[in-house]
Amino acid sequence: MRPPLVLTVAGSDSGGGAGIQADLKTMLALGTHGMSVLTAVTAQNSLGVQGAWELPVAAVRAQYRSVVDDIGVHAVKTGMLSSAELVEAVAELIDGTDAPAVVDPVGVSKHGDALLAASALDSVRTRLLPVATVATPNLDEVAQLTGVRVGSEADLRRAASAVLEYGPRWVLVKGGHLPGDAVDLLTDGSEEHWLRGPRLDNRHTHGTGCTLASAVACGLAKGQPVPDAVRAAKEYVTGAIRSGFALGAGIGPVDHGWELGGPS
Repeated sequence: MRPPLVLTVAGSDSGGGAGIQADLKTMLALGTHGMSVLTAVTAQNSLGVQGAWELPVAAVRAQYRSVVDDIGVHAVKTGMLSSAELVEAVAELIDGTDAPAVVDPVGVSKHGDALLAASALDSVRTRLLPVATVATPNLDEVAQLTGVRVGSEADLRRAASAVLEYGPRWVLVKGGHLPGDAVDLLTDGSEEHWLRGPRLDNRHTHGTGCTLASAVACGLAKGQPVPDAVRAAKEYVTGAIRSGFALGAGIGPVDHGWELGGPS
């Protein structure tokens, strides 16, 4: 029997910790078949992003159609979409695909490097978020998209409401940058799920957002309800952060293979 099929539409991380590479590692670790549509190539390592080159929209569209029309897909995950043209093309493709979509609205890298043009923000709001089954912004991305700044756990509900106004069915606001326990809020506007995890003493967290969104997509591809998929993804990412390891001179990656007995 073939495994569930998950497609990532994202940029490449040459250092292997985030982006397409993190997505595919997560998909393998969680028992799904990962497929990819490359949107950009980055020169990237543990210290930051030294360069980024966007692929033509035609190349992105051709990759997507090639995979979906022949192989099929059970869930789609989006990551780095650096321009308005790419955002709009991918939103159109997802809208025509009968599969849940997890949108990670990547705006800034772990090191503070911009990965989304300011001119693309409106396209994310009006075209991409409305086709999302689950949107997974961190606090910086919430502020970038909505103007809502979160300073405490009490602000998470307001942040989630602001994102939901743009049309995703569910939003997972990641509160990992707040002090105290790592608290995330998942809501569809009517029901709420507060996900808490320990604050882990490990600076090697590169790829956390990509990994979480991919893990959610894996759960959805397996037919899990959104709350169950997100809860399982949170547990997987917590373990991956706990086992994150040093790589290079800067911030190392989470360990996507932690459940398999060693670093990927």
